[in-house]
Amino acid sequence: MIAAKRLGGVTEYYFSAKLKEVRQMMAEGKKVINMGIGSPDLPPSMAVIEAMNNAMPDVLAHQYQSYQGLPELREAMCNFYQEHFGVSLDSTNEILPLMGSKEGIAHISLAFLNEGDRVLVPNPGYPTYAAAAKLAGADVLHYELSEVNDWEPDFDALEQMDLSKVKMIWTGYPHMPTGAKGSRLMFEKLVAFAKRHNILIVNDNPYSFVLNEEHLSVFQVEGAKEVALELNSLSKTFNMAGWRVGMVLGNKDLVATVLKVKSNMDSGMFYGIQKGAIAALNSGEEWFDKLNDTYFKRRKLVFELAYALGCTYDTDVSGLFVWAKLPEGSASAEAYVDKILHESHIFITPGTVFGSAGEGYIRFSLCVPEAQIIEALHRLEKVEQLIVKFA
Repeated sequence: MIAAKRLGGVTEYYFSAKLKEVRQMMAEGKKVINMGIGSPDLPPSMAVIEAMNNAMPDVLAHQYQSYQGLPELREAMCNFYQEHFGVSLDSTNEILPLMGSKEGIAHISLAFLNEGDRVLVPNPGYPTYAAAAKLAGADVLHYELSEVNDWEPDFDALEQMDLSKVKMIWTGYPHMPTGAKGSRLMFEKLVAFAKRHNILIVNDNPYSFVLNEEHLSVFQVEGAKEVALELNSLSKTFNMAGWRVGMVLGNKDLVATVLKVKSNMDSGMFYGIQKGAIAALNSGEEWFDKLNDTYFKRRKLVFELAYALGCTYDTDVSGLFVWAKLPEGSASAEAYVDKILHESHIFITPGTVFGSAGEGYIRFSLCVPEAQIIEALHRLEKVEQLIVKFA
């Protein structure tokens, strides 16, 4: 049986393939420290787990659920955006719960893209943006981000591109993989750009609460609802990656278009998970403080690890990763990472996973206990040097 032509430009997701190699090494008895993937190793709060458990006896718990989620879940999502972003949304038709924001990337692409349409995708950026566009039959047009420009779009360069068939642009700040925070001014420029060229903005926003004090949303810009959707997720903010809870926000017509796809793809989110998500969204500031205290300590150690490898990095960043520039004269990012994996049994992500502009960079995940980061330092036999450097 021959695979569909739409798969011609799509490869297996890097982590799907690479983690098979890591698991094989571990099966052989090698103690690999996995600093590659951003899967939170910390649990959700007990309030979240208890809310799910308490929902189990409910007569509704094991039935098909609404495609739009429980009304109280949508209300909690809207309240969360009002409280933390200052953004007002109508819970009846401007927000749609998702089984993870990755689902939303696919649904949005299928909902708005036709064969021959073009999609602006950041380089470096999350690989799924490009994959979803290709699966929808659209063509990918990368726009390059650079360290010189703080990893923000170069709008002058964008204006010089052939935008005649461009229908959508993907953005995401705090940026993955670089940790760049973005700015209100950047979003203002983005909305103006989209209006000039009749382009749909899709802003992916799952990292706002990780080591980040200013919570930005594209909808903080006046008129953004006319040209934008925003994705968000509970995966990183509430340690619920495996629960698969996300959301897409926007004006009622755009959200209704996404719902047409979603309602044909699943039969609603599990009731207990929705109840747990409501509890998470109602978390107080102490939750975020505790989470960030843990990640702050881990990031400080990862900075030391990056220094041990001779890398340079920006300390004024946010999100769940450390993006580091390799020493001058290093091998390619993938070759560099493979060398560390096989010699020191430490798995780090090469920057090229996120696009050609990621060459010369590597990405460390903060989803690793402090003890394992210290063990990685010992393996690199740089501890004594680091004590001198950071005394």
